[in-house]
Amino acid sequence: MDPLEDLDLSEENLKLLNSKIGLRSLFASKHLDLEKALRDTQYETNLRKRQVELVKLQTWAIENRKKIVVLFEGRDAAGKGGAIRRISAYINPRYYRIVALNKPTEDEKGQWYFQRYVNNLPEPGKIVFFDRSWYNRAVVEPVNGFCTQEEYSIFMSQVNDFEKMIIQSNTYLIKFYFSITKEEQQKRFEDIRESNLKRWKMSPVDERAQELWEEYTKYKEVMLDKTDTAHAPWVIINANKKTSARLSAIDHILKTIPYTK
Repeated sequence: MDPLEDLDLSEENLKLLNSKIGLRSLFASKHLDLEKALRDTQYETNLRKRQVELVKLQTWAIENRKKIVVLFEGRDAAGKGGAIRRISAYINPRYYRIVALNKPTEDEKGQWYFQRYVNNLPEPGKIVFFDRSWYNRAVVEPVNGFCTQEEYSIFMSQVNDFEKMIIQSNTYLIKFYFSITKEEQQKRFEDIRESNLKRWKMSPVDERAQELWEEYTKYKEVMLDKTDTAHAPWVIINANKKTSARLSAIDHILKTIPYTK
């Protein structure tokens, strides 16, 4: 069977394959795979176009002293970190931060729960990407016994008002939930365990994620139902395919923030 028979080698696709990105994709592996090379080239080309727009968006935010907060939530191995890396790849590092907080210190445990997140909100002209956020208390903490039911209930009673205050302080707030299937999570965990470069990503919480899948689902559904508000709605991203999930997230940011195109 001819491998080129079902491949669309239109003039446009040939031009893509002859581009720098296309040639790099073609020779990325020992075995020539035109279909995969074309698919990768189309993704990289589409991603670059969006990254150019993200640079424009950031420039607009800096010049107009706008504050932007983007939350990335989802199950372990859902691709949150990879999406953040693509979004932030070419924007000015002086004007954005990626926040991935460790477990609270003893002093932080005695503070108002939201305090350490408030301390990491952006100054005018800056963007903050939260790789997991205050919503740890909505799902991860109660599932793993890291907070009491009373602490969970207090959080759920305060979070919508907290987000309203953020928005009223002239801040754009976007909330992403990256959704994957149980089978896809298991496959990604297996890939991580087999990689010498990625094995460090597996935490004790990750190791129990499959076992506690249904418990995570229960709390996730309550979170999405109770905290999906008119002022701060959830954007659910189908993340089983990482490339399309990244493009979808960027598209939503570009559509939501009214930057000068």
